[in-house]
Amino acid sequence: MKRLYGMALVLVALTWSLAGRAAEPDIAELYKARTIVTGMREETRLEGFEDCLRSVILKVSGDQRVLDAPGLAPILAKASDYVAAHQYRDRMSGIPTHDEQGTRDRPFDLTCDFSRDKVDAALASLGLKPWLTPRPRIAIFVSVRNEPAAFVLAADDRKQGVTMREAFADAASALAIPILFPKKQDLKQVGLDAGTLPRTGMPLLDAFAGEIGGSRALAGLIVWSNRDLGWIAEWRFFNGTDTAIWQVRAPSFDKAFQGGMRGVAQILSGNGDPAPK
Repeated sequence: MKRLYGMALVLVALTWSLAGRAAEPDIAELYKARTIVTGMREETRLEGFEDCLRSVILKVSGDQRVLDAPGLAPILAKASDYVAAHQYRDRMSGIPTHDEQGTRDRPFDLTCDFSRDKVDAALASLGLKPWLTPRPRIAIFVSVRNEPAAFVLAADDRKQGVTMREAFADAASALAIPILFPKKQDLKQVGLDAGTLPRTGMPLLDAFAGEIGGSRALAGLIVWSNRDLGWIAEWRFFNGTDTAIWQVRAPSFDKAFQGGMRGVAQILSGNGDPAPK
C-alpha cells in the first residue's frame, strides 16, 4: 500500500481536474433505448415502448428514485405518445421460421427514439431536470467474496469475474456512464486485494483511478449470503464533500451492480446521495 499512499499526494488534486476524462454524452443516445419483445404485435410493441421510456427517463434524469415516483405510471401508460421513431431487428435473423418458432413468437430487438422535448416535459412534471453534463469515466474497484473464493474484479482476469464484469458493463451502459476495471498487475503493484480494498479510503482510490485512465472511483464489497440466498453489496463513492455509502441486497449480482451504478448516477446528476440501505 505504500505506493498508493505516495501516489495519492500527487494525484488527488489531479483527479478532480481531469475534465478530459469525462465523456460528453451523445444527446440522441440518451433519448434512445432498446428492449426485447416477442413478435411485432401491437400489445408487445406497447409494452416495449413502456419499458424503453422507463429506461430513458432513468438515464436522462440520473435519479433512480424516479422509478418509484407516483407520477411515473400515467406517463408510462401513454408511452407511445413520446416515441418519435421505432424499429425492429430480428434476433434470429438468418434462421428460417418453422412450426415451433413462427413470426408471432420470434424475438425482436425493439429500438425506440423518444422526443427530447416531450421527455424533458415529463421530467419537469416529476420535478426533475435532464442530466446532460459530461459523464466521468468511473474506475470500478470491487471486492467479491463467495466462500471460499475472494477476489477483486480485474479487466484481464479470465478465470474469475468474467460474467460479473459483463453485468457491470450492462448496468453502466444503461446509464450512459463509461467505466473501466483495473488490471491484475495494477492491483498487485499498489497492494490492493480482496482484503485490503474494503479498508482503502476513497481519496486513494480516486487517485489510483486517475492513474489507470479513469476520473472517479466506485468501491464496492459484494458478499454472497447463504442465509439471505442473495448478494449483499456495500458501495462507496466520493460525492465532492464526503464519502457516500449505501447498501444493496439483491438476489443476483446483476441487480447488486445495478444498484451501485444507479447510486453513482444519482450523485453525479446532482440528485443527492442514495439512501444508506
